[in-house]
Amino acid sequence: MSDQKPFRNKEAILDIQDRPTFGHWLGLSIQHLFAMFGSTVLVPILVGLNPGIALFSSGVGTLMYILITNRRIPAYMGSSFSFIVPMLALMKTTGYPGIAQGTVGVGIVYLIVSLIVAKIGYSWIDKALPPIVVGPIVMVIGLSLAGTAAKDATMNGTHYDIRFFIVAMATVLIAIFLNMFLKGFLSQIAILLGIIAGYLLAVLVGIVNFKPVIAAAWLQLPNFQVPFLSYHPHLYWGAILSMVPIAFVTMTEHMGHIMVLNGLTHRNFFKKPGLNRTLAGDGTASIIAGFVGGPPVTSYGENIGVLAITKVHSVYVLMGAGLFAVLFSFVGKLSALIQSIPSPVIGGISFLLFGVIASSGLRVLIDNHIDFNKKRNLMIGSSILVIGIGNAYLQLGEFQFSGLAIATVLGIVLNLVLPEQAASEREVA
Repeated sequence: MSDQKPFRNKEAILDIQDRPTFGHWLGLSIQHLFAMFGSTVLVPILVGLNPGIALFSSGVGTLMYILITNRRIPAYMGSSFSFIVPMLALMKTTGYPGIAQGTVGVGIVYLIVSLIVAKIGYSWIDKALPPIVVGPIVMVIGLSLAGTAAKDATMNGTHYDIRFFIVAMATVLIAIFLNMFLKGFLSQIAILLGIIAGYLLAVLVGIVNFKPVIAAAWLQLPNFQVPFLSYHPHLYWGAILSMVPIAFVTMTEHMGHIMVLNGLTHRNFFKKPGLNRTLAGDGTASIIAGFVGGPPVTSYGENIGVLAITKVHSVYVLMGAGLFAVLFSFVGKLSALIQSIPSPVIGGISFLLFGVIASSGLRVLIDNHIDFNKKRNLMIGSSILVIGIGNAYLQLGEFQFSGLAIATVLGIVLNLVLPEQAASEREVA
């Protein structure tokens, strides 16, 4: 604790390693859990995974992350949206075993990069993944899912259902309204509140099936997908190579969150405990998720927002949120209730979430003043967008590489090999 005193954030009510009272800890831990709840359970619902397992893996991943970072970084690990596109494709081919291998592969890449960062630093990451590569890739992640959201919002099986459309539009409009007009902590859980409102409307129009909820036990072990116990794994290189390239993009998101936390807590986490430890913690959390049946995880901006609002930066509060996520994963009726959320509610909230992801990519380009009058930027950005959104996948025998993975690799390669100026631009100059 003595090495913390010179860096203490005097604006914080509770600093990094301060211990709150039990009542304070309980309330704040639940707040953080609610802040990430909607997004974390939405990812497995979209892909077709068990939301209870996703809660378990996010909770255990958070506890492991805080342990690996020496209890110095107050961050929560939730389900990552960045891998939805390849996971949806893999569910149609390999099923979860392929997703599991891809998720573990993502975690291993994080661990390898953490070792490299420990040896030579992290400036090379910025060179390999500048804004002109990261921005379009993030846009692809959001925009390529637009068709999935629209289908969920309109199609009841094989036919169009006006009730679905009404529920979907009401859900997205309520979520937008809540985001715009709520303040404080309520604004941080606007997505969750939007899902609840959409669910209640879906109940009124008769498109919710409560039978699985009634049949579910209150206490129930999540249906873990453990290799060699739940299934016999075969090596799926195509699955691994479809997901691994995207890990380099989520690393930049990870670094962005650390930067925000640096400013919020008045510390430099890149130096202490070090970016190598934060990457190792994130990667380990994904590896754990892959071995129990969850999707890849990443740090959550919503929880950073709660830290800013409450001015409570204690890691013990985030540990509490992780602990409650684990406990809730064993509530069978809760998992059944989450799985009973009808597709138009998911589609409606996805309109907003996927749009926010795409807009975040656009913001990367704007904030970094990317000039598309330069041919280099135009060539890189255009190629990534169309290949990724169009899902120009590569099929080699049983191996399939998603359009997003191809776009990511192509963007990185083009950035490394293209000159700063085209020949015609050098002539003008």
